[in-house]
Amino acid sequence: MNIFRLTGDLSHLAAIIILLMKIWKSRSCAGISGKSQILFALVFTTRYLDLLTSFISLYNTFMKVIYIGCAYATVYFIYAKFRATYDGNHDSFRVEFLVVPVGGLAVLINHDFSLLEILWTFSIYLESVAILPQLFMISKTGEAETITTHYLFCLGLYRALYLFNWIWRFYFEGFFDMIAIVAGVVQTVLYCDFFYLYVTKVLKGKKLSLPA
Repeated sequence: MNIFRLTGDLSHLAAIIILLMKIWKSRSCAGISGKSQILFALVFTTRYLDLLTSFISLYNTFMKVIYIGCAYATVYFIYAKFRATYDGNHDSFRVEFLVVPVGGLAVLINHDFSLLEILWTFSIYLESVAILPQLFMISKTGEAETITTHYLFCLGLYRALYLFNWIWRFYFEGFFDMIAIVAGVVQTVLYCDFFYLYVTKVLKGKKLSLPA
């Protein structure tokens, strides 16, 4: 495993832990998009179905189980345990505009027309846009809590590091996956504006806001 994949995985895990700790400590899911979290749960569920069919390593299995478990725990907190604090009025992004086109694209463009491969491809495409409801929610409310911005930064950093992982694997292993790379580029681009605001505002102690 190269350093970019390892640090990417750790950044991804940090993002998930930051979000869960934010919700648990504040006993509130204010400012968190439940729709984005449902999409992420769907991403992990469809991507890691190979847990039932193959074994790669203890690390691989452990991380997959953690991602799935934390995703559903977050959804549970938002829609059940701390439902009274969830701002459904501002979390109004139409997720069907993401899921339906992504599903169609996964059926048309994939590596192998098998069920598991189509679902894996669907998860890759969906992950690239799953953060849009969260960014849309921030743009509607006009600002985001600092801890939420740290979560988003770690999430975006994970994807950026995975782009370097793909470059590393191409040069040192001869491995190239166009679907994963293109989806990763799209996802990273979506975070670019946020990265700029994070560096220029949040790290200077200012509250982040996105234009409506």
